[in-house]
Amino acid sequence: MVTTNAGPATASPPARAAAGPRLSPQAKGTIALVVTVLIWAAFALSARALSASSLRPADAALLRFGVPLIVLAPALWRRRRRIAAVRPAAALKIACGAGVPFFLAAMYGGSLTSAAFVGSIVPGMVPLFVSALMVAGGRGAPRGTQAAGLGLIAVGVLALVWRYVFPLNTQVLAGAGILLVASGLWALYTVGLKEVDLDPVGSIGLLCLPSFAVMALLALTGVLPTGLASAAGGDIALFLVVQGLGVGLCAGLLYAYAIRSLGAERSSTVGSLSPVAVVLLAVPLLDESPTLAVLVGVPLIGAGVALANRRPRTRTQPEVPAHA
Repeated sequence: MVTTNAGPATASPPARAAAGPRLSPQAKGTIALVVTVLIWAAFALSARALSASSLRPADAALLRFGVPLIVLAPALWRRRRRIAAVRPAAALKIACGAGVPFFLAAMYGGSLTSAAFVGSIVPGMVPLFVSALMVAGGRGAPRGTQAAGLGLIAVGVLALVWRYVFPLNTQVLAGAGILLVASGLWALYTVGLKEVDLDPVGSIGLLCLPSFAVMALLALTGVLPTGLASAAGGDIALFLVVQGLGVGLCAGLLYAYAIRSLGAERSSTVGSLSPVAVVLLAVPLLDESPTLAVLVGVPLIGAGVALANRRPRTRTQPEVPAHA
């Protein structure tokens, strides 16, 4: 540290400023997760808006996985050996959990339901799926307030779909089931991120490289039709920003950082707050009026999130260093 002869009265403030408090890794991870939640809300809205746009699911997927590859190409090239060294099982969890299977399930499920369903079921059920994966991996079952919170989340999701059972609405129930599959896949991705020794940029590369290759192959062979060449410029710009830059790049970096700073269970639980943001934004942006089921289910999910986050911390929980 450099000192001056200006005396203590003038030297102290700069010294205090230079040595001022710095955010802890947990605080940085929390901030990253809050921004990620807002981006997820935009993803849920775009999943519902896709059915009314000039883009097809394949087009949105190509933007989602292609834009990060273009922006991060030099950085990914430098990390190519570390990406190639990832164990196949962990790589498969990431590529399937947030890649083409997840994306198509979320988009198709959203087209059959509503933005509130996408924003509630997909992130809302992730904590339950993550806990199940943790138990299957040998960790203890959730107890106390965490178990109560996860139970409320499940009840909230059931409240969302119950009104479509009597009378039976097969379209909405099918969409909800597909969204549950998407949620389970995302939980797989959440756990997979903890199993790879990659920084957030490398994690994005591990996800986007195989996903873009698969989508390009499906589009070129006509399995998934594309209309990108004739799509409206406004639709392309919207999905490029929301899916490519927002979900694909920013959320990918921030969520990977949050996972490594806060842990998979805490990140997935806090992340399930996004249903509230989705419901609030869907009213002015998509003209969706919250139904009674939404007004009951979303608060239950929010209460479950609050309870699950109040679980006591253990000193034996390992700290995972965040990569710069």
